[in-house]
Amino acid sequence: MTDTYALFGYPVHHSWSPFIHGMFARQTGQDMLYRLHETPPEQFRHDVLEFMLEQGGSGANVTLPHKRAAADLVNALTPRAQQADAVNTILRRGGELIGDNTDGVGLVRDITLNLGLRLAAPRILLLGAGGAARGAIGPLLELHPSALVVANRTVERATALADEFRGRGAISGAAFDGIEPIAPFDLVI
Repeated sequence: MTDTYALFGYPVHHSWSPFIHGMFARQTGQDMLYRLHETPPEQFRHDVLEFMLEQGGSGANVTLPHKRAAADLVNALTPRAQQADAVNTILRRGGELIGDNTDGVGLVRDITLNLGLRLAAPRILLLGAGGAARGAIGPLLELHPSALVVANRTVERATALADEFRGRGAISGAAFDGIEPIAPFDLVI
């Protein structure tokens, strides 16, 4: 039986996800179908529930602008999704939908395992304050940076996001043009 998966986003027509997941499926011998769902925000809840519960979808990925809405949609959140208050992966377990966030753990795994980067108390600059940044902050703070600066076009959005994680490490927010070059950054994301 073919497993069906989807990517929900708006816009999402440009995504390479079906091609990439198709390659993974061939490499692992999985019989699967992965489709794009160009879903405007007002249709998101309906389209995901229809795909996952009525059509029997095996799982879904979520991208902008739906990551926060996905956190409200699912029945349960993994600890990573709770921490990020955003979901990029939805799994179906029986009749329940479980939301996870793999943005940060995947990024940190690539940096530390695939690239072999080992930094003691790194200074990190994170560009953007959207759903992917939200998912990346917790795992980046687990690297124990001496500074994690979230920079965004809108300083209010960057500082609000940094404030949500303030008790977990050395984090601050800034506008792109307000980044203080006290010392060079070890890592720019």
